[in-house]
Amino acid sequence: MLKFVYLINRIEGMTQEEFVEYHRDRHAPLFTSIPEAERYVRRYTVSHPVPAENHPAPAYDGLTEIWFDSWADHDAFFASENYRVRVNPDEAKFIDPNSIGVMVTEETIVV
Repeated sequence: MLKFVYLINRIEGMTQEEFVEYHRDRHAPLFTSIPEAERYVRRYTVSHPVPAENHPAPAYDGLTEIWFDSWADHDAFFASENYRVRVNPDEAKFIDPNSIGVMVTEETIVV
């Protein structure tokens, strides 16, 4: 299982509240509405920082996790017309493309 973590910041001029609302209530449903999400994606989550006393301020406004069974599924999803035409253009409406951090992992459960 491949796990992709995208650390993202909002576009200039957008409040944190607007960013969370757009990411959670508009973009996520769009992402999950395409048939390729059901076919290739094993898990899709969106997360946003919460107040955490005695911890540093968050470096990112949110993160997205996308899990795939294989590189072939990853490639098929991101190459699909539905992703390229419907989902990808929507990202520019709320994500600063110059701030994205990406980590590709294989998860190991320790506890």
